[in-house]
Amino acid sequence: MLAGLALTALAACSGGTRARIGPDGLPLPQVYKIGPNDTSDIQFRMLDSVNTLRSAAGVSPVELDAQLTAAAATHSRDMSAQNRPWLFGSDGSSPLDRARRVGFFGQIVGENISESYETELETLAAWMSQPDTRSVILDPKARRMGFAWFQEPAGKLWWTMNMGADPALSQSSLTGFRPTISAITN
Repeated sequence: MLAGLALTALAACSGGTRARIGPDGLPLPQVYKIGPNDTSDIQFRMLDSVNTLRSAAGVSPVELDAQLTAAAATHSRDMSAQNRPWLFGSDGSSPLDRARRVGFFGQIVGENISESYETELETLAAWMSQPDTRSVILDPKARRMGFAWFQEPAGKLWWTMNMGADPALSQSSLTGFRPTISAITN
């Protein structure tokens, strides 16, 4: 019985890893590492979450669009190279320019960007907490979504979400385009 108590006490002392606490008493952020096999899980988790929010707001769901996702991936990598969350590419390109380059000819409803160490769902929550980025996500004209990121070796993430109207139903214009920035840093 004493041996059992000793083992229990020893197990309690060696417990699992504990979160480090910062000076404000809150847990320090952990680096969210994205592996090469996580892409589809992350994209579909974001798509499902966006569509749940859109449904609650009474607007139609969006579909993941490969062309808008390619434009988002290009911009995420470029923001990292510029080391700033910025709606314009290092070549001066706009969200519309990047969408056209990859063959998307629908209306660009808006673009949300972020620089963070947070997960995609934490980033979505931050976007939803701001009126300008929330309006892009919930825009009733949006039918297509592109979503991508670039992660630096130290873990910093550059997120980009593009929302677009269905190319068959929209004109190629910037009417209603709302560029938005959400810079989230930890």
